[in-house]
Amino acid sequence: MRSGRLDERGVVLPSPVVMLSVVAVAMASVAFVATRGGEPTEREVVTPTAQTQPSATPTPTDKPSKPTPPPIKRGKTYVEVYNNSGITGLAGRVATRATEAGWKVVGTDNWYGSVPTSTVYYPKRLKAEAELLALDLGIERTARAVDPMRLDRLTVVLTGELR
Repeated sequence: MRSGRLDERGVVLPSPVVMLSVVAVAMASVAFVATRGGEPTEREVVTPTAQTQPSATPTPTDKPSKPTPPPIKRGKTYVEVYNNSGITGLAGRVATRATEAGWKVVGTDNWYGSVPTSTVYYPKRLKAEAELLALDLGIERTARAVDPMRLDRLTVVLTGELR
């Protein structure tokens, strides 16, 4: 039988803080072992100085240059010019400028809609041509063509006089 005394023996469980600390140390150890020994991801880049002469023979580290895109032939690209302003004859004047720069203007008309500023719209394959036409005309904005624009040509929508 038992005496009237209570037994003070029992199981003492570690506190949650101690358990979390043990788990954190174990995870840090696994991460350390898994990531050690790899090459550093950053590399020092050395640029040649003016005194360094490039070698005439390519080295294995030389990468082939990107092929240069073919030159843009303005006369092979169709352009339509639309007036979205209240200025009479604006599309015709800009079309003349584009033709004089070598572009193949195939039409002029009025544009009905809302355009924030004069823009050269282009289908995906004519992006470089659109940028050149915008440069030729002094238009700062280019954008992808939207419906109802045709996808075989550039579309210029004017909102005011060009410089």
